[in-house]
Amino acid sequence: MSMTHPELAEWEGNPAPEAPPPPESLREAGLTLAFLCDLILRSIYTRGAMIGRDLAQLLCLPFKVIREPLKFLKDEKCLQVDGGELVGEVSYRFSLTDLGRQRAQDAMEQCAYVGPAPVPLEDYVEQCYRQTVTGLLCYPEALKAPFGHLVLKEEMFNNLGPAIVSGRSVFIYGPPGNGKTAMARAIGDFMNTTGGSIYVPYAFVADGNIITVFDPSLHVVDDTASEYADEADATVRRLLNAGGMDQRWVRIRRPVIITGGELNLSMLDLRYYADSNFYQAPIHVKANGGVFLIDDFGRQQCSPRELLNRWILPLEDRHDFLTVASGKKFQVPFEQLIIFSTNLDPKSLVDDAFLRRIRHKVGVEAPQRDVFEKIFAANCRRLGMNYDQSAVDYLYERYYTRGRAPRASDCRDLLEIVQSICRYRRQPVHLTRDLIAEASASFIAEFS
Repeated sequence: MSMTHPELAEWEGNPAPEAPPPPESLREAGLTLAFLCDLILRSIYTRGAMIGRDLAQLLCLPFKVIREPLKFLKDEKCLQVDGGELVGEVSYRFSLTDLGRQRAQDAMEQCAYVGPAPVPLEDYVEQCYRQTVTGLLCYPEALKAPFGHLVLKEEMFNNLGPAIVSGRSVFIYGPPGNGKTAMARAIGDFMNTTGGSIYVPYAFVADGNIITVFDPSLHVVDDTASEYADEADATVRRLLNAGGMDQRWVRIRRPVIITGGELNLSMLDLRYYADSNFYQAPIHVKANGGVFLIDDFGRQQCSPRELLNRWILPLEDRHDFLTVASGKKFQVPFEQLIIFSTNLDPKSLVDDAFLRRIRHKVGVEAPQRDVFEKIFAANCRRLGMNYDQSAVDYLYERYYTRGRAPRASDCRDLLEIVQSICRYRRQPVHLTRDLIAEASASFIAEFS
């Protein structure tokens, strides 16, 4: 892809924000002595006796940060040292005493979370605002790559760039089968490949409540910039030495989270694990710094009005409020590019107050014939099939000039049916007017 602007000559994407630095002390970690002591007790209770460096690795904290709570627990007769090598405390093997086991059980009843130590809510909020989607660099030349597989008019393409740069909400609407979802996914691909990396914590703590954020099923780890990426002892090095980054954070590509008809209001609230007494962040919080696509808007398990009432203030103010089991609320950033995609009439879904809060509206109409032919030819190439103009002529003669609007998806669907017919008949995959007529008779006529 050629770059015509001089400033793009060396541009390879948005830079990652500055990594959170590793804490030098318990205070810098933003955790209390009591909180970390309980986490250490739960960790050894569930894992068994642990060497100091392994415990630091599990908690994703430098050993010098956990040295104080280890000493405190040892002085309180909750921990004992079973042995160690000559390299110091980091090699000591710590195990629970009878008193420590009792206190660990008490801690487990309060909260059963075991894993990387959480970061303070304040640190999470600050990092989110460092890596907001608002103001990302996005040029036409850079945007064309993820849209390369789509046939779009220049006017349509140029409407999407400013929407991405704004980092605000986008409403994509129009009849079905004309690429709305594909366009939204292409925006997500741009964010993934050119939007730069961001940092998310394994978990954060708000008013004593642990909320997990990193989700390996949704977040794609970006380990290309790790200075120890190819070294087996990478984690231990970072835990024991100064510099680097806070290992309680994970460097990921900007997330692209897609939801459709399965979305309901409960998915926008904290998920509480009653048996463990900690929470999982809702999906829109996991999307912070990236894209949240609501596909088939209007077909969710909640009504459009309910969903919009839930989000009308976050869309305006760029923050949301989450509620824990006690009823207490706390504020979190709402920093993502929200994309609503629908094939329903927007006027039947939303009112003017909501539309005003959506900065960008992109209508996707049925393709004109010249665009349809380009899409048809592109799908022929994708399937290794010859292009036959008479096949397109037949579709227009038989269907598109008789009241059925052409759909971009017709090209893919009909040609794949032709491909299946050829394979079933043990013929070379090819395209003719007769084959497209046979394919369309079973596909289009039934749904006309």
